[in-house]
Parts: sequence; C-alpha cells; structure tokens
Amino acid sequence: MTSPEAVAPEPSPLAEYKAILRAVIENRPSGTRQRLAAALGKNRSFISQIISPSYATPVPVQHLETIFHLCHFAPPEREAFLCAYRAAHPGRLEVVETARPMRRLVVELPDFGTPEMNARAERIVIDVARGLAALLPGAADDDDDGMPGGSR
Repeated sequence: MTSPEAVAPEPSPLAEYKAILRAVIENRPSGTRQRLAAALGKNRSFISQIISPSYATPVPVQHLETIFHLCHFAPPEREAFLCAYRAAHPGRLEVVETARPMRRLVVELPDFGTPEMNARAERIVIDVARGLAALLPGAADDDDDGMPGGSR
C-alpha cells in the first residue's frame, strides 16, 4: 500500500532535457518558437512536441547547434541539457561531434500553382541538397528528411 506522501518518480532524461529546453524558450522573446521552427525547416507543432515531456518525440541531434544558437542557451543551461541528452540518447552526441558541420541555406521558389507542384519542387531541391551532402567522404544519412513538419 502506498502512502499519499509517496515520492514521485524521477523524470526520465528525455523529460528532463525537454523541460530545460522549454524553460529556455519560455524565457526568450515572443516569436522564438516560430523563428526556431523556420530555422529547422519544421512546423511550430514540431517545436511544441520537442519541448513537451508528454510527447516521446526526441530532439533530433542534427538540430542541437541551431537550437543552442537561436535560443541563446547560457553555459549552465547548455551543460545541463547536454548531460540529460547524453543520458537519454547514449552515443548520439558522439556521432555529431565528429561529423562535418552543416549550414542552412534558405531558397525562395515561385509558387507553382498547386500544393502538389509546390511539394514536388520542394522534394527536388531537398534531393539535390542531399545529393551534394552525399559527395562528402563519410557522409551518413539521417532520419530527418528536411521536409517542413516531418517525413514525406
């Protein structure tokens, strides 16, 4: 029989780093979530999922530097976040720390008239970018396809 004073279980490392990220974002100016979503090539709902402990969606490792840069993590916040991230995802950070840095390029395209044609044009641009990245020695594919809002 458990008493009403029973101690709540420790949060998982995933919930811990999401709580840190949420606190950092909530202490930033209005519009930070939207700017972060745009920089990551995602929808705002994706940002809500990666900062909410109730969602199992992890923060993709390839987005960490962008998040740190845009959200202006203080050194103690960054260290606490990375400690929890390492605990939640052993080995993931080591892969990124040895990977070639990436940069984001925003490309403006004309409106092709229909959602289908616009999506096709986006896929072509993304496929070209992936092809260029694949030219690098040791280039590895990741699960993120770069499409706004997630996978195709």
